[in-house]
Amino acid sequence: MYLGLDLGTSGVKALLIDDKQSVIGSGTGSLDVSRPHSGWSEQDPAHWIGATEDAIAALKASHPKELAAVKGIGLSGQMHGATLLDGNDGVLRPCMLWNDTRSHAEAAELDGNPIFRALSGNIVFPGFTAPKVMWVKNNEPEIFAKLRRVLLPKDYLRLWLTGEHVSEMSDAAGTSWLDVGKRAWSDELLGASGLDRSHMPSLVEGTAVSGTLKAGLAARWGMGNGVVVAGGAGDNAASACGMGTVAEGHAFVSLGTSGVLFAANNAYLPNPASAVHTFCHALPDTWHQMGVILSATDALNWYAGITARKPAELTGELGDTLRAPSGVTFLPYLSGERTPHNDSAIRGSFQGLEHASDRASLTQAVLEGVAFAFRDCLHALASAGTRLDRVTAVGGGSRSIYWLKTIATALGIPVDIPADGDFGAAFGAARLGLIAAENADPRAICTQPATEKTIEPDKGLTADFDAAYRRYHNLYPALKGVQS
Repeated sequence: MYLGLDLGTSGVKALLIDDKQSVIGSGTGSLDVSRPHSGWSEQDPAHWIGATEDAIAALKASHPKELAAVKGIGLSGQMHGATLLDGNDGVLRPCMLWNDTRSHAEAAELDGNPIFRALSGNIVFPGFTAPKVMWVKNNEPEIFAKLRRVLLPKDYLRLWLTGEHVSEMSDAAGTSWLDVGKRAWSDELLGASGLDRSHMPSLVEGTAVSGTLKAGLAARWGMGNGVVVAGGAGDNAASACGMGTVAEGHAFVSLGTSGVLFAANNAYLPNPASAVHTFCHALPDTWHQMGVILSATDALNWYAGITARKPAELTGELGDTLRAPSGVTFLPYLSGERTPHNDSAIRGSFQGLEHASDRASLTQAVLEGVAFAFRDCLHALASAGTRLDRVTAVGGGSRSIYWLKTIATALGIPVDIPADGDFGAAFGAARLGLIAAENADPRAICTQPATEKTIEPDKGLTADFDAAYRRYHNLYPALKGVQS
């Protein structure tokens, strides 16, 4: 048996698979996000451990024998979080999460130093780890003075599981401190942030062994000694491993809290000016590119809260037949935006409201706004040298067929729906645990699922969606002018 642990923003998922990669069972533990000020987003790392304990306790209650047979554990986690530790591995402050944008000034300062784009292959976004640490240096100097180690969220879990300070390439690539082409920490980038390698964990590939499970935890969970913990992956790379998106030409669109248009690459192809993320993949000698939007299902969940309806109820009101855009346009910039704008200060908007605008038309506008944000990402990927001719849909939002029809038509490419199964980040993490435990061939393990259904673009609505996208595209500079 092999266990995948996925530390997300809203919870931890523990997933068990067997040697045939069949899902045996799963458990979850919930998490909350603290937003004490506009643009802030934090979690207490102690809550990650509590949620992991809850997830594994659920698995132990339902599948004790199978849990006892675990040989390898893989980790997946939300990226970019700054978990700051003192010399005794004590947590110095709440972790600033991936969607915390308070460090926009620090990000701009670091990005103004040309070595960051040259070596990291990416813009220094406010959500990345380095500017968060610089914000602490500038605003909480007493905390920075005690700082001895910076860990990413899943790597703090690893520390609790194994006692080791270790990260891996895909997650480290989102810090702005990794030389992504060389797959190694950069002394120059760390020095420009007032840090050095002593503040960093060691690095392994995502398929490699990073340590073994502590004897006390193994005994508590009913496992044997010598359970290995794989390097694992950042959440998007882990999802790619789960989906088998590990070879050139394979891509997926992820409708999670944030949204990702992800493409695997066999070579390092940086193009920071496009605002596309170019990161190491979890597999050795493999990279990937991503267009990232900060609010995908988060936008629909926000609107659901406003209307006091469940998201599935809102999308269900639209029926099964794709509608032409109504003229109402939604910009989903609830937390700012990454690709293609790199703008942490921009905020969302409805435009074109009239007396006839009802709840369904606003729901439709929210779905279209997210789809058009993905279209921005599609264009950005093309400018970075990656052209996509189809994508596979993953994430909670992919349960809405109407939304997938909207995305297929907005992007102008087919969207594949995988056959029933759990192919997300926890499954990808479990696959990495299997590879590390058995020294297996990564590409033989990370295969693609069968396609259950393909949603083709509605060519009869192409012109309508093109016109609606032009309105969407033209609104950003107008909105920025009003908000600046």
